[in-house]
Amino acid sequence: MRGVTYLSPLGYLLGVEGAALLRGFREGSADRAFVEARIAEIRTLLDTPVLAHADGVTAEPGTIDAAEVYRYWAPHYDAPGNGMIDIEQPVVRRILDGLPVGTALDAACGTGRHTAYLHELGHQVTGVDASPEMLARARERLPDVAFHEADLHRLPLPDDAVDTVVCALALTHVPELAPVLREFARVLRPGGHLVISDAHLLVSYLRPTLPRRPGPDGRPSLLAEYHRPLSAYLAAAIPLGLQVLHCEEPRRPRGSLTPDAAPDPLPAHPSWDLLHWCPEASAAALDESPVVVVWHFRLDATRKGPPSNR
Repeated sequence: MRGVTYLSPLGYLLGVEGAALLRGFREGSADRAFVEARIAEIRTLLDTPVLAHADGVTAEPGTIDAAEVYRYWAPHYDAPGNGMIDIEQPVVRRILDGLPVGTALDAACGTGRHTAYLHELGHQVTGVDASPEMLARARERLPDVAFHEADLHRLPLPDDAVDTVVCALALTHVPELAPVLREFARVLRPGGHLVISDAHLLVSYLRPTLPRRPGPDGRPSLLAEYHRPLSAYLAAAIPLGLQVLHCEEPRRPRGSLTPDAAPDPLPAHPSWDLLHWCPEASAAALDESPVVVVWHFRLDATRKGPPSNR
């Protein structure tokens, strides 16, 4: 039987308060005044009628796929204010700046933001993505770059084809890392570089996945996402001859959360834009928390032949 998730605005806010308290205990920032303020605010939230009587949303996990979500996102993906990209992109670009110019693959290229940067650096770039809507935006941006619609498990490149592979904010949609990293290792030349960014495991706890538009049965749906501990990337990469050169966990800047005044009434659609109800707790729970993880691997230069499928 498929499980369901009940998404409650009040439940989420209480969770933020709890996360603020636990983080304060762990980091030594929870003095008596802070703890008493959180307890008082929890009581206030529980006694606020618009929150106490707000209906939650019951959503089924895995009843909407990434293709549908990216079809909806494509026209807006490059709009300013995508906080995860704002934090991830400078770190990835800093790594790319230090790599030798050659042939590159932007795997799950989306609208081509990293493709464009690789192209500007002088690489001969190929972009691959499974979303035709995202690829259409990439082709508009870079008409002289080759783009292919393909899955990460079956890259349309021969063995040992590129010097650099970039895969940004996409592996959270992949159930298993090993087959995809094996494909990256297959198309990489020995000594080549793999740069990966992905949503941090902690994000899935502090900002849970939102329900999307109704699925086939008319019920709100949750996109299946796979958030992993750092050890999972190592377990998949090291047997393939991928050697770690760098790992970084960029954090949300302090003071980046500036909730607006609380609206009245609550939003009619599912939204986690509720932090204005508890701004101090929100900052304590979310400020300077890891948002993404960025890996830089190099494929063993002594490798002979593509990696085994075993």
